[in-house]
Amino acid sequence: MPIRYLTADEVRAAERATGNLLTDGVLMRRASHGVARVIAAELSRTGGCYGRPVGLVVGAGDNGGDALFAGAELCRRGVRVDAVLLAPDRAHAAGLRAFRAAGGRIGERLPDGLEVIVDGVVGLGGQGPLRANAAEVFAAVGPETTVIAVDLPSGVDADTGEVHDPAVRADITVTFGVLRRAHLLAAPQCGRVVLVDIGLDDAGLGDPADSALATLTDDEIDWPTPGPGDDKYTQGVVGVIAGSHRYPGAAVLATGAAVTATSGMTRFVGSAHAEVVAQWPEVVATPDLAGAGRVQAWVLGPGMGTDDAAATSLRTVLDTDLPVLADADALTLIARDPGLVDGRTAPTLLTPHAGEFARLTGTELGADRLTAVSGLAARWGVTVLLKGRITLVADPTGHVLGNDAVSSWAATAGAGDVLSGIAGALLAAGRSPLVAGASAARVHARAAQLASGGAPIGASTLLAALRPAIREFTTPPARTRAGTAPSAR
Repeated sequence: MPIRYLTADEVRAAERATGNLLTDGVLMRRASHGVARVIAAELSRTGGCYGRPVGLVVGAGDNGGDALFAGAELCRRGVRVDAVLLAPDRAHAAGLRAFRAAGGRIGERLPDGLEVIVDGVVGLGGQGPLRANAAEVFAAVGPETTVIAVDLPSGVDADTGEVHDPAVRADITVTFGVLRRAHLLAAPQCGRVVLVDIGLDDAGLGDPADSALATLTDDEIDWPTPGPGDDKYTQGVVGVIAGSHRYPGAAVLATGAAVTATSGMTRFVGSAHAEVVAQWPEVVATPDLAGAGRVQAWVLGPGMGTDDAAATSLRTVLDTDLPVLADADALTLIARDPGLVDGRTAPTLLTPHAGEFARLTGTELGADRLTAVSGLAARWGVTVLLKGRITLVADPTGHVLGNDAVSSWAATAGAGDVLSGIAGALLAAGRSPLVAGASAARVHARAAQLASGGAPIGASTLLAALRPAIREFTTPPARTRAGTAPSAR
């Protein structure tokens, strides 16, 4: 089942559905215990807990209460805990009593030398940037101090993932019951996300199929593998229109990715046909569309140009009833004439980066990427893959699958051509545009991790790592990889 990310209102409704567990404070005690456990585990990585210095930055309301109750539990374990109350008159009363009774200390500023600082400023209801007093505290935190956020890093919008300035950047975020949208949309700001079970009833969380934002688990990456009755045609034939004789790189990369992604057949159309075949001799290549032969999906756009000939090829392909992936130059042509795809009934996948998205819509992308990509998909009746560190794939029904690439090493020239070839091959193999886009993004990100090893890469290096990345998803049992799913404790 996909990993769901809920809105703040959905989380609150799920908490209210627990009845007495919420009103009697049971949920808060479970949440604060989870926070204390995570802090203790972090301290224990470099020794025991006794005498270790921890600081709490406490705001008003329940988020501050979670931090204070967690601080009280740590005090009872011998941790030296200091707290700063940003709103002393509105601090959580029961949490503050428990903290003081356990030996916690309240001061106007945190002492130096803290090993962990806890962000308990604001939670789901937080809006806008950190206030000046909170910003001052976190500005003084050195790189040697681990920052642990309660529920969400303060200054991050729970629903849109917008990171205001200033905002807390957490090393670890501890959240409760179910993930919030910002845990995906603002993943770099959240650090490692730890999900604590506090006993939310599944009935209160709604139907998983209705979730607007989710991430596929590793086991749900259903990569095409040939069966005993398959041949090159039954596995999917993908056609690629890309590059040119003068600029063959995009053609070589997109076609090579399609060849690598599945075991079917790849056809290429374009003036770079000789260069493509020299690199990938298994490709059936032709200079013009008329000689392309039968395909089951088309990929077009990378490096193909925006002249009249390119526009004619795009229009011809879109007039078919075949799945089509449009990228790069094809998106520029579509931006000039949205009627080419608006209302197209055959599966259509557009793969813009932020600049291309702005050309398609006529407006800058803005901070609320989720609403923007969902809106375009719904208006045009297509699936849209919005590229970025956090890739979002939205279909016309309002469902969005996201993927955190974990790093940004794939932000390199030609990497988008590789992604197009992968996703197009999956379309030819019968995957829906939503699943093809999300699966391609996951494997593309994993290939970038394998290729990089912490150092810069080029697109050809990424492509070379594609096969080992796919192998991780096709060889059971699938291993859990950092960044593909939050940990649960």
